[in-house]
Amino acid sequence: MGVIPTLVKLLGIHCQNAALTEMCLVAFGNLAELESSKEQFASTNIAEELVKLFKKQIEHDKREMIFEVLAPLAENDAIKLQLVEAGLVECLLEIVQQKVDSDKEDDIAELKTASDLMVLLLLGDESMQKLFEGGKGNVFQRVLSWIPSNNHQLQLAGALAIANFARNDGNCIHMVDNGIVEKLMDLLGRHVEEGNVTVQHAALSALRNLAIPVVNKAKMLSAGVTEAVLKFLKSEMPPVQFKLLGTLRMLIDAQAEAAEQLGKNVKLVERLVEWCEAKDHAGVMGESNRLLSALIRHSKSKDVIKTIVQSGGIKHLVTMATSEHVIMQNEALVALALIAALELGTAEKDLESAKLVQILHKLLADERSAPEIKYNSMVLICALMGSESLHKEVQDLAFLDVISKLRSHENKSVAQQASLTEQRLTVES
Repeated sequence: MGVIPTLVKLLGIHCQNAALTEMCLVAFGNLAELESSKEQFASTNIAEELVKLFKKQIEHDKREMIFEVLAPLAENDAIKLQLVEAGLVECLLEIVQQKVDSDKEDDIAELKTASDLMVLLLLGDESMQKLFEGGKGNVFQRVLSWIPSNNHQLQLAGALAIANFARNDGNCIHMVDNGIVEKLMDLLGRHVEEGNVTVQHAALSALRNLAIPVVNKAKMLSAGVTEAVLKFLKSEMPPVQFKLLGTLRMLIDAQAEAAEQLGKNVKLVERLVEWCEAKDHAGVMGESNRLLSALIRHSKSKDVIKTIVQSGGIKHLVTMATSEHVIMQNEALVALALIAALELGTAEKDLESAKLVQILHKLLADERSAPEIKYNSMVLICALMGSESLHKEVQDLAFLDVISKLRSHENKSVAQQASLTEQRLTVES
């Protein structure tokens, strides 16, 4: 019924009237929770009005009321940008500066609210880029200064802000070239023993995002990021475990030497195998499996495979081949094919007891399997022929029937691989 634009106008006209302002804020707070109303708010000048009002408020309670409206509104990307353009960020930075050394409860609460809201504004792509200003922006520089501070809330907000700035390659490359990695590693170093879990999680999130661009990987590896991250291997906190795994997986992508070094680290591999069984934490379980597979795929090293076999990791890679995510199935099959090509003798017993051959039969017979899954399963079947016991299993299950059907598959690579596999099986039998 158009109540929102009417109230926003009222607020603009009667901003001197404290009672009316307060009633408008209460109404906005209730209205702003709805998704549909956020869109309507975005077409008014609410951002400007709230920031104007905010600048005039000295009392904690009044500012608190405005914060309660700003937080839900700032979830909308269009409003995020309007708030940034209306100068909210400068207000927030000022509050942080005023309250950072205070130990009064109200001040601590306001510092938290202001820094959390700042991080929320950076979740929008446009508002984030506007504040980054090519890494020269005043806001970006101020946020950087939060990371070495002694205040946990600011360290947390600083690390989360960096993780948000690190959402595109250009920003990531600029930040790594300008020494952000050392700042984050110092921060992590301060939280190793009895550390603050939220700060650990935020700093690892930032490092993971920074490690995505190819050019950053080698720089971060030589800066010692893996060593800094491995200090958290003993963490019992799933969110920290999850980010730790993601950071390592990003760092070793196509970095053979680093993958080999990590893959021979028995402590790490044993911990991964343990986390592969973390049934209560699907994210940690998935990331552990993916990192195990990545260590093999990127290192292509016999030593890494031997370490993983000795630590009992093979059965997890076989289970991963049955994942509901095609990308994970594929990563598992490629790793298993490398194992079969490089160290079949060492892994033979584990592959057998994990029932790999039966799983491959199922994947090939299932019409819903993606073409790349079918292709890699056939490559793997051919590689398993070098083992007498696995070869016998392949013969006992009627693989030829399934594979001859795939010769007429609509995907050319699958059809070609089916012909090759059929020849191989016929010759071998």
